[in-house]
Amino acid sequence: MPFWDLQKHLGIDVDSWLLRQSMPQPYGRAARCHAFEREWVECGHGLGQTRARRECQPEYEDFMECMHRAKL
Repeated sequence: MPFWDLQKHLGIDVDSWLLRQSMPQPYGRAARCHAFEREWVECGHGLGQTRARRECQPEYEDFMECMHRAKL
């Protein structure tokens, strides 16, 4: 957490592209890749960044594949 929250101070949100699946969705339905994002977040919760990248790589790849529709 930075000392000054620059994004909040300037009124911008650079991180929203990654968090859009977790946001409230229209008509209360889950987003297309919500299940993959949830698996990835649950896997990396409580781990350090380096360890999470190594141990949660399959979940992250599944989430990115769903987001970008690379292998449909």
